[in-house]
Amino acid sequence: MRIVSGSARGRKLFAPMGMDIRPTTDKVKEAMFSIIHFDLPGTRVLDLFAGTGQLGLEALSRGASFACFTDASRKAVDLIKKNVQATGFGAQSKVLLCDAYSYLASCGDTYDIVFLDPPYENSMCEKAAALLPRVLSGNAIVVCESRPDEPMPAQIGGLRIAKEYKYSNIRLTVYRNMAPEER
Repeated sequence: MRIVSGSARGRKLFAPMGMDIRPTTDKVKEAMFSIIHFDLPGTRVLDLFAGTGQLGLEALSRGASFACFTDASRKAVDLIKKNVQATGFGAQSKVLLCDAYSYLASCGDTYDIVFLDPPYENSMCEKAAALLPRVLSGNAIVVCESRPDEPMPAQIGGLRIAKEYKYSNIRLTVYRNMAPEER
């Protein structure tokens, strides 16, 4: 695992032991960032179910100004902190040990880009996305990574699917915040 592009390009990231964390493959990560690369500079990013933190760190490397990482696993949070330190993005990062749903319910911050890459079970992506509208900026983008057989709703609150992509056993669903007159 590594940072693919940007200021920290090539930096190796600490990888998880075992199968508790399922890191996004470099191929899918590269595709994901090709989709949103023009939207990244200066953004505030939320990496929910962060696992290793690689999505938020890739965003910082490519020009995001701030990233918040959340995970409910102590092991994952320790790994994220090591990766934040290894990439030098400590001043631009916040790492939280918390349940994504609780964070979204109580969060007072807003974000421009949100990465949702939960464990592939129980429609967790859809459940988290339903809580997102209160933390999104006006031009927000949400990228959900899910199983290809897990259909995502066309609209969640003010979010509408802009594009869907399938990469073998992964589906990327990109939502964009609609203008108020489109809702």
